[in-house]
Amino acid sequence: MHKIFIGYDKNIDIAYRVLRYSLERHGRRPLDIQPLVLQEIERRHGFKRAWDPLQSTEFTYTRFLVPYLCDFKGVALFMDNDMLCFSDISEIFKLDMSDYWLRVVKHDHKPVETVKLDGKVQTSYPRKNWSSFMLINCEKMRCWSKEAVETMPARWLHRFEAVPDDKIGDIPMTWNVLDRYDDTTRLVHYTAGGPWYEQHKDHPYGAIWFKYRDEYLAQAQAQRP
Repeated sequence: MHKIFIGYDKNIDIAYRVLRYSLERHGRRPLDIQPLVLQEIERRHGFKRAWDPLQSTEFTYTRFLVPYLCDFKGVALFMDNDMLCFSDISEIFKLDMSDYWLRVVKHDHKPVETVKLDGKVQTSYPRKNWSSFMLINCEKMRCWSKEAVETMPARWLHRFEAVPDDKIGDIPMTWNVLDRYDDTTRLVHYTAGGPWYEQHKDHPYGAIWFKYRDEYLAQAQAQRP
């Protein structure tokens, strides 16, 4: 069963639930989907990292714990929670990882906005959004130990400074499309702020998210005893 870890922030629980629904809706096989809940990771694994004033979510750093949480075995996918999937995510796991430590969509993203999400500062740095959707060869990523994720600078983690450039493979661009949706989009990423925020409810591609949200809520209601 394919392992998928989704960044979780208690302030936008609905984003996680709708993304999970979209993955399961289009998936052709069972998926092992786990939310990266900061409080649970702190309690169960003793994870300790001081809050960074520049971090915009509770999973800014916990994403890099995926190899550790998998006991440095197998291949796992990490996803930000501000996404929506329209295809079978199992296709990602067909990508050959034998020569790579990671595979990502290699964006050249230079945001023009100064704020994102619900008013957080929008920062720009090399390899921005590369860490938002990562197929990880956990055995090769022992550099992301719990101790390293607790102590190393943000740039060391988000820029993959411990990973040789030739060990970072590609994922097709259609699997992490930034703030755009059309017939070729397999996964949309609401980078500036998703429609679950009041100030972004009129996002140009928000209607498709609301459609999936309504489907998820209807399903959840139907499953209640």
